[in-house]
This record gives sequence, structure tokens and C-alpha cells, in this order.
Amino acid sequence: MKHLIILGDGMADHPVARLGGKTPLQYTRPEFMNKLARLGRSGRLLTVPNGFSPGSEVANTAILGYDLNKVYEGRGPLEAASIGYDMEPGDMAIRCNIVTLDNGRIINHHGGHLATDEGDVLIKYLDKHLGDERVHFITGIQYRHLLIIKGGSKHIVCAPPHDHPDEQWKPLLVRAEENAPVEAGRMTAQETASLLNRLIVSSQELLSKHPFNQGRATKANSIWPWSGGYRPRMKTLQEMYPQVRRGAVISAVDLIRGIGKYAGLDRIVVDGMTGLANTDYEGKAQAAIKALQGDYDFVFLHIEASDEAGHDGDLDLKLKTIDYLDRRIVRPIYEETSRWTDNPVSIAILPDHPTPVEIRTHVAEPVPFLVWHPGISPDHVQYYDEQSCTNGGYGLLRFHEFMDTFMAQ
Repeated sequence: MKHLIILGDGMADHPVARLGGKTPLQYTRPEFMNKLARLGRSGRLLTVPNGFSPGSEVANTAILGYDLNKVYEGRGPLEAASIGYDMEPGDMAIRCNIVTLDNGRIINHHGGHLATDEGDVLIKYLDKHLGDERVHFITGIQYRHLLIIKGGSKHIVCAPPHDHPDEQWKPLLVRAEENAPVEAGRMTAQETASLLNRLIVSSQELLSKHPFNQGRATKANSIWPWSGGYRPRMKTLQEMYPQVRRGAVISAVDLIRGIGKYAGLDRIVVDGMTGLANTDYEGKAQAAIKALQGDYDFVFLHIEASDEAGHDGDLDLKLKTIDYLDRRIVRPIYEETSRWTDNPVSIAILPDHPTPVEIRTHVAEPVPFLVWHPGISPDHVQYYDEQSCTNGGYGLLRFHEFMDTFMAQ
């Protein structure tokens, strides 16, 4: 049996008063996700271990079966792997957003949804003026970029900008962990925090003068570094699950591609895929189908759009992203693979974490999931949503238990 995970990033939510107390999944009643819920089995999954923030780097790594206490090094090193930066001994890689600040507050975490070519211009400009033998700015995708600090310490406390919309930015500046260890050959945690804070302030001075921001309503006027770490040590999925002989990841997001690289998954690129609602859903679906028709026996198909809508507090858009995923991803994949008798496919659908539109940030709560494959014994769940899946046959799973269970299908 081949295996496909369809992950709708941030798709789960809370009941919304504007929707009559329903969640977006309950309100949209996605036809094909509900069909697979009726034909398959459902449950809920805890994706964020105690002591970890509910970020996508944590949740997606846990979903793929990894013990975060053994492999977690932050988002930066994963994105470094994705964009092809080979971390050297002593490197500390940290995610570097380009954000919008105004009146002392974080307005958004994405600088007005920058295009990659726009972000590239700004990052190269910053590297020219702020980079040196210790500091390197590296272009990623859209507003998501990378900052390398040679000899930097990972023992710092950073505030993910998407967790703090409309909050004052100065109290959220980087600080050293309490009782941070001193590591040979590295800066202290306080030295690292002070350097990053100087870069934040300096970036504001530089970006405010850049021609890109002149006359632009939503200005991309500051960097915001967060989630740094050293090079992780992870087994591949092939080493963990013998069912995976060759696997692939399909995603527009550097983070997910980086996890995939360390997990031993090939990256499949789809022209026109983005991390937004304008992504090429059809292209992603066909890429997954083609991979499963070929030599791949495991595919991780990641769609970011619902998460971005949640962070922006855009309820109408979040409803559309759920509908798009249902009609333009789940439908064609199910209708095609359900006909395969020689190489049947087990399909799992789930988010990594909720991103409630009325909170605009991730929360560490169980997410609903479903699994369907030919011949599975259905449970009694009729709808795919946060409440219905509490009655699913899988019950409540924790972290690696999802992947262990799914790969045993």
C-alpha cells in the first residue's frame, strides 16, 4: 500500500460567532473530506509536545513521526536545508521574516505578502549593508528568509511575529534564555541576542529608505528573526518506516521542504505553487498523483493557504481555502486513486495545528484527522471537523502515534 498525507496547514479553528457558532470546517461542510470521513476512520492528534511552541516546524515534524526532544533545532536550520545552504560547524541559522511595523506595533508578519523577487531585492540590500564575516542574509521564499550568525548561540528567546499581531514590538525583542549555557567557540546567548536586536533596529533604518517602500501602503520595513538552531540530526523516514522506499514532499514553504530533506524525501516542484490561496491547487494534485503512479510510495502534500488566512484574521478567505483544498486537491486525488487496484493508496487528511481566525495565531490543541483506503472498516463519523472527529475510531493519538498507525495501514 502506498501512502499520501494531505496537510491543510492551520485548517482547524474554533467556533466562530459570525458562523453561528460553527468552525470553518463545520460551516463549509467540505464534500469530499466528509465523504472520506464517512468511508474511512477518524480521530484527533496532539501535534505539539509539552514545552514546545505550537509552530509548524514542531507540528509537522511530530506528524512525520519524529521525537521533538531528540531532533528539534528550530525552524532556521530546516529552511537552510531547503534553500540549499549547507550549514557549517558553528553556524546558527535563524528564520528571518520581513514584516510590517507601524506606530510601534507589528502589523503583519509578511511585509504585505511579498513576492519572492521583491524579498530577494530587500534581503540582498540588507546583506550588503549589514552582512559581514559573522552575519549573512540569505534569500528564501516570499517574506520567509534566512539569517546565519557564525558562532551564534541558539539559547535565546524570540517571539514569532505571527503570534503577536498588533502588539508593541519593542517588548518582544530577542533576549537570552535564563541560565543559558556557555558553549565553547560560540558567542554567549546575551551577545547573540544583542546582535540580533541591533540588526532589527538597523534594518528598520535601511528599509525605510529603500525605494521599494516609497509610496507603498503596506511597507516591508523591518526584519524579525526567530526560531534559530544548529544543524539537526534526523533519521530518514526510510530508516524509520520500512514501507517508505522512496518518498516525496510537495510544498511551497521552505520549512516543509527542509523537514522533507532531512527526512529523506525528494522535493517535487510545481510551477505556480505559492504559500497563499492563489497557489496552483490543480498542479499540486496532479503532481501527487503522478508521483504515486510512479516510483514513489509516500507523498507529503502540504498546502499553506488556510494558515495564512488565519493569521490575517480573514474569515471569508479561510472558508475559501478549505473549499479549494476539498474540491481542487482532495476530489481529483480521491477520484483517481480510488480506481487503482494494483497499487492502492492510503490517504490521510489533517492540519498541523489550529490557526483560529479570531486569535490569528497557532494554538496547541488536538487536530482532527481522517484516514481512508480501500477496504478500511469505517467508524461512525459522518463529517470531517473538530467536533465530529472526537468520536472517531482512532480516538486521541499523540505525536508519533499517528505516523506509526498510518504506516501500518
